[in-house]
Amino acid sequence: MNRELDYIFPNPPEGLDPARLDVERIPQSIAVIMDGNGRWAKKRALNRLRGHKAGIEAVRETIRCASDLGVRYLTIYSFSTENWKRPEDEVVGLMDLFAKTMLAEVDGLHEENVRVTTIGDLSILPAETRDAFEEAWAKTRNNTGMTLVVAVNYGARQEIMRAVQGCVAHAVLEEAEGRDPFETLSEELFERGLYTAGMPDPDLLIRTSGEMRISNFLLWQIAYSELVCSPVLWPDFDRYEFLRCLLEYQGRDRRFGGVVAS
Repeated sequence: MNRELDYIFPNPPEGLDPARLDVERIPQSIAVIMDGNGRWAKKRALNRLRGHKAGIEAVRETIRCASDLGVRYLTIYSFSTENWKRPEDEVVGLMDLFAKTMLAEVDGLHEENVRVTTIGDLSILPAETRDAFEEAWAKTRNNTGMTLVVAVNYGARQEIMRAVQGCVAHAVLEEAEGRDPFETLSEELFERGLYTAGMPDPDLLIRTSGEMRISNFLLWQIAYSELVCSPVLWPDFDRYEFLRCLLEYQGRDRRFGGVVAS
Protein backbone atom coordinates (compact mmCIF):
# COMPACT_ATOMS: atom_id res chain seq x y z
CA MET A 1 0.00 0.00 0.00
CA ASN A 2 2.98 2.34 0.40
CA ARG A 3 3.27 2.34 -3.36
CA GLU A 4 -0.41 3.29 -3.60
CA LEU A 5 0.09 6.07 -1.06
CA ASP A 6 2.97 7.36 -3.16
CA TYR A 7 0.58 7.46 -6.11
CA ILE A 8 -2.15 9.28 -4.17
CA PHE A 9 0.28 11.70 -2.49
CA PRO A 10 3.14 12.02 -5.01
CA ASN A 11 4.69 15.32 -3.86
CA PRO A 12 4.06 15.84 -0.14
CA PRO A 13 5.33 19.07 1.41
CA GLU A 14 8.28 18.86 3.74
CA GLY A 15 7.35 17.45 7.13
CA LEU A 16 4.23 15.65 5.92
CA ASP A 17 4.78 11.91 5.55
CA PRO A 18 1.95 9.97 3.83
CA ALA A 19 3.44 6.73 5.21
CA ARG A 20 2.10 7.75 8.63
CA LEU A 21 -1.42 7.15 7.34
CA ASP A 22 -2.85 3.83 8.53
CA VAL A 23 -4.79 2.56 5.50
CA GLU A 24 -6.65 0.12 7.75
CA ARG A 25 -8.17 3.02 9.69
CA ILE A 26 -9.45 5.26 6.90
CA PRO A 27 -12.82 6.71 7.99
CA GLN A 28 -15.57 5.10 5.95
CA SER A 29 -17.86 8.13 6.03
CA ILE A 30 -16.56 11.71 5.84
CA ALA A 31 -18.59 14.92 5.75
CA VAL A 32 -17.15 18.28 4.70
CA ILE A 33 -18.35 21.82 5.34
CA MET A 34 -16.66 23.64 2.46
CA ASP A 35 -16.13 27.14 3.84
CA GLY A 36 -14.06 30.12 2.74
CA ASN A 37 -14.87 30.67 -0.94
CA GLY A 38 -16.03 34.22 -0.31
CA ARG A 39 -12.98 35.18 1.76
CA TRP A 40 -10.68 33.58 -0.82
CA ALA A 41 -12.25 35.79 -3.50
CA LYS A 42 -12.20 38.91 -1.33
CA LYS A 43 -8.48 38.52 -0.66
CA ARG A 44 -7.97 38.64 -4.44
CA ALA A 45 -10.42 41.51 -5.08
CA LEU A 46 -12.75 39.13 -6.94
CA ASN A 47 -16.50 38.67 -6.63
CA ARG A 48 -17.80 35.83 -4.47
CA LEU A 49 -18.90 33.71 -7.42
CA ARG A 50 -15.29 33.55 -8.60
CA GLY A 51 -14.47 32.05 -5.23
CA HIS A 52 -17.16 29.41 -5.65
CA LYS A 53 -15.80 28.56 -9.10
CA ALA A 54 -12.29 28.28 -7.67
CA GLY A 55 -13.60 25.86 -5.08
CA ILE A 56 -14.62 23.34 -7.76
CA GLU A 57 -11.05 22.09 -8.14
CA ALA A 58 -10.88 21.45 -4.39
CA VAL A 59 -14.09 19.40 -4.70
CA ARG A 60 -12.59 17.38 -7.56
CA GLU A 61 -9.37 16.77 -5.65
CA THR A 62 -11.16 15.71 -2.47
CA ILE A 63 -13.50 13.34 -4.31
CA ARG A 64 -10.63 11.73 -6.19
CA CYS A 65 -8.44 11.36 -3.12
CA ALA A 66 -11.25 10.03 -0.90
CA SER A 67 -12.23 7.50 -3.54
CA ASP A 68 -8.64 6.33 -4.03
CA LEU A 69 -8.26 5.83 -0.27
CA GLY A 70 -11.35 3.67 -0.03
CA VAL A 71 -13.75 6.10 1.68
CA ARG A 72 -17.25 4.72 1.21
CA TYR A 73 -19.30 7.91 1.73
CA LEU A 74 -18.23 11.52 1.15
CA THR A 75 -20.87 14.15 1.98
CA ILE A 76 -20.25 17.73 0.85
CA TYR A 77 -22.28 20.69 2.10
CA SER A 78 -22.82 22.70 -1.06
CA PHE A 79 -25.89 24.86 -0.33
CA SER A 80 -27.86 25.27 2.89
CA THR A 81 -31.46 26.32 3.42
CA GLU A 82 -30.08 29.55 4.86
CA ASN A 83 -28.01 30.31 1.76
CA TRP A 84 -31.11 31.60 -0.02
CA LYS A 85 -30.61 34.77 2.04
CA ARG A 86 -27.46 35.61 0.09
CA PRO A 87 -27.58 38.28 -2.67
CA GLU A 88 -29.75 37.19 -5.58
CA ASP A 89 -26.97 37.34 -8.16
CA GLU A 90 -24.81 35.02 -6.03
CA VAL A 91 -27.65 32.51 -5.56
CA VAL A 92 -28.52 32.53 -9.27
CA GLY A 93 -24.85 32.11 -10.13
CA LEU A 94 -24.48 29.21 -7.70
CA MET A 95 -27.50 27.39 -9.11
CA ASP A 96 -26.11 27.76 -12.61
CA LEU A 97 -22.69 26.62 -11.41
CA PHE A 98 -24.16 23.53 -9.75
CA ALA A 99 -25.95 22.53 -12.96
CA LYS A 100 -22.97 23.09 -15.25
CA THR A 101 -20.49 21.44 -12.90
CA MET A 102 -22.59 18.35 -12.30
CA LEU A 103 -23.22 17.85 -16.01
CA ALA A 104 -19.52 18.35 -16.77
CA GLU A 105 -18.31 16.00 -14.04
CA VAL A 106 -20.82 13.16 -14.12
CA ASP A 107 -19.12 11.17 -16.89
CA GLY A 108 -15.81 11.23 -15.03
CA LEU A 109 -17.48 10.23 -11.77
CA HIS A 110 -19.27 7.42 -13.56
CA GLU A 111 -16.00 6.15 -15.03
CA GLU A 112 -14.52 6.10 -11.52
CA ASN A 113 -17.50 4.02 -10.30
CA VAL A 114 -18.68 6.83 -7.98
CA ARG A 115 -22.38 6.89 -7.12
CA VAL A 116 -23.93 10.37 -6.85
CA THR A 117 -26.89 11.13 -4.61
CA THR A 118 -28.29 14.19 -2.83
CA ILE A 119 -29.77 15.12 0.51
CA GLY A 120 -32.02 18.13 0.96
CA ASP A 121 -35.17 19.49 -0.66
CA LEU A 122 -34.54 19.68 -4.40
CA SER A 123 -38.15 20.59 -5.18
CA ILE A 124 -37.59 24.36 -5.09
CA LEU A 125 -34.35 24.40 -7.07
CA PRO A 126 -34.39 25.83 -10.60
CA ALA A 127 -35.42 23.15 -13.09
CA GLU A 128 -32.00 23.02 -14.80
CA THR A 129 -30.19 22.52 -11.49
CA ARG A 130 -32.63 19.89 -10.27
CA ASP A 131 -32.49 18.06 -13.60
CA ALA A 132 -28.66 18.00 -13.51
CA PHE A 133 -28.62 16.34 -10.07
CA GLU A 134 -31.33 13.87 -11.10
CA GLU A 135 -29.42 13.00 -14.28
CA ALA A 136 -26.25 12.37 -12.24
CA TRP A 137 -28.18 10.12 -9.87
CA ALA A 138 -29.80 8.17 -12.71
CA LYS A 139 -26.50 7.65 -14.52
CA THR A 140 -24.51 6.53 -11.47
CA ARG A 141 -27.08 4.84 -9.25
CA ASN A 142 -25.82 1.32 -9.97
CA ASN A 143 -22.16 2.14 -9.34
CA THR A 144 -20.51 0.27 -6.50
CA GLY A 145 -17.64 2.56 -5.53
CA MET A 146 -17.71 5.57 -3.23
CA THR A 147 -21.03 7.35 -2.74
CA LEU A 148 -20.80 11.12 -3.20
CA VAL A 149 -23.59 12.77 -1.22
CA VAL A 150 -24.28 16.37 -2.25
CA ALA A 151 -26.18 18.33 0.40
CA VAL A 152 -28.12 20.99 -1.52
CA ASN A 153 -30.92 23.10 -0.07
CA TYR A 154 -30.21 21.13 3.07
CA GLY A 155 -30.80 22.15 6.68
CA ALA A 156 -30.52 19.78 9.63
CA ARG A 157 -33.28 21.39 11.70
CA GLN A 158 -35.66 21.11 8.77
CA GLU A 159 -34.57 17.49 8.27
CA ILE A 160 -35.26 16.70 11.93
CA MET A 161 -38.71 18.29 11.70
CA ARG A 162 -39.38 16.16 8.62
CA ALA A 163 -38.43 13.02 10.54
CA VAL A 164 -40.62 14.07 13.50
CA GLN A 165 -43.58 14.57 11.17
CA GLY A 166 -43.01 11.05 9.86
CA CYS A 167 -43.06 9.70 13.41
CA VAL A 168 -46.28 11.58 14.19
CA ALA A 169 -47.94 10.19 11.06
CA HIS A 170 -46.81 6.70 12.09
CA ALA A 171 -48.22 7.18 15.60
CA VAL A 172 -51.58 8.37 14.25
CA LEU A 173 -51.82 5.31 12.01
CA GLU A 174 -50.86 2.96 14.84
CA GLU A 175 -53.51 4.46 17.13
CA ALA A 176 -56.16 4.33 14.40
CA GLU A 177 -55.51 0.60 14.06
CA GLY A 178 -55.87 0.05 17.79
CA ARG A 179 -52.19 -0.29 18.66
CA ASP A 180 -50.19 1.64 21.24
CA PRO A 181 -48.45 4.38 19.17
CA PHE A 182 -45.56 4.59 21.62
CA GLU A 183 -44.55 0.94 21.44
CA THR A 184 -42.98 1.23 18.00
CA LEU A 185 -41.44 4.70 18.34
CA SER A 186 -37.66 4.33 18.21
CA GLU A 187 -34.46 5.91 16.97
CA GLU A 188 -34.58 3.53 14.02
CA LEU A 189 -38.06 4.76 13.05
CA PHE A 190 -36.93 8.38 13.40
CA GLU A 191 -33.84 7.77 11.27
CA ARG A 192 -35.95 6.32 8.47
CA GLY A 193 -37.39 9.82 8.08
CA LEU A 194 -34.00 11.48 7.63
CA TYR A 195 -32.57 12.28 4.21
CA THR A 196 -29.62 10.07 5.15
CA ALA A 197 -31.72 6.95 5.81
CA GLY A 198 -29.61 3.91 5.05
CA MET A 199 -26.31 5.80 5.13
CA PRO A 200 -23.72 5.47 7.90
CA ASP A 201 -23.17 8.41 10.22
CA PRO A 202 -19.97 10.38 9.49
CA ASP A 203 -16.85 9.15 11.26
CA LEU A 204 -15.18 12.46 10.51
CA LEU A 205 -16.52 15.98 9.94
CA ILE A 206 -14.09 18.45 8.35
CA ARG A 207 -14.71 22.19 8.30
CA THR A 208 -12.39 24.50 6.41
CA SER A 209 -11.40 28.17 6.80
CA GLY A 210 -10.80 27.97 10.55
CA GLU A 211 -14.42 28.46 11.54
CA MET A 212 -15.72 26.46 14.51
CA ARG A 213 -19.41 26.11 13.69
CA ILE A 214 -21.67 23.24 12.63
CA SER A 215 -23.92 25.55 10.56
CA ASN A 216 -27.07 23.43 10.71
CA PHE A 217 -25.35 20.43 9.11
CA LEU A 218 -26.15 16.79 9.99
CA LEU A 219 -27.02 17.65 13.59
CA TRP A 220 -28.44 14.20 14.36
CA GLN A 221 -25.84 12.24 12.40
CA ILE A 222 -22.67 13.78 13.87
CA ALA A 223 -23.47 12.94 17.49
CA TYR A 224 -20.23 10.92 17.75
CA SER A 225 -18.28 12.19 14.75
CA GLU A 226 -14.73 13.44 15.17
CA LEU A 227 -14.48 17.13 14.23
CA VAL A 228 -11.42 18.54 12.48
CA CYS A 229 -11.25 22.25 11.63
CA SER A 230 -8.74 23.18 8.95
CA PRO A 231 -7.48 26.78 8.73
CA VAL A 232 -7.28 26.53 4.93
CA LEU A 233 -9.84 28.37 2.79
CA TRP A 234 -11.78 25.89 0.69
CA PRO A 235 -10.33 26.78 -2.77
CA ASP A 236 -6.85 26.10 -1.34
CA PHE A 237 -7.86 22.76 0.20
CA ASP A 238 -5.93 19.98 -1.55
CA ARG A 239 -5.10 16.30 -1.03
CA TYR A 240 -2.29 17.17 1.37
CA GLU A 241 -4.57 19.20 3.62
CA PHE A 242 -7.01 16.30 3.40
CA LEU A 243 -4.15 14.04 4.49
CA ARG A 244 -3.45 16.30 7.48
CA CYS A 245 -7.11 16.03 8.50
CA LEU A 246 -6.99 12.24 8.22
CA LEU A 247 -3.82 12.06 10.29
CA GLU A 248 -5.40 14.23 12.99
CA TYR A 249 -8.42 11.93 12.99
CA GLN A 250 -6.23 8.85 13.32
CA GLY A 251 -4.34 10.44 16.20
CA ARG A 252 -7.45 10.38 18.37
CA ASP A 253 -9.15 7.69 20.42
CA ARG A 254 -12.77 7.56 19.31
CA ARG A 255 -15.04 7.46 22.35
CA PHE A 256 -18.69 6.49 22.27
CA GLY A 257 -20.06 7.32 25.68
CA GLY A 258 -16.69 6.71 27.36
CA VAL A 259 -15.63 3.51 25.60
CA VAL A 260 -12.46 3.68 23.49
CA ALA A 261 -13.04 2.14 20.08
CA SER A 262 -10.55 -0.57 19.20
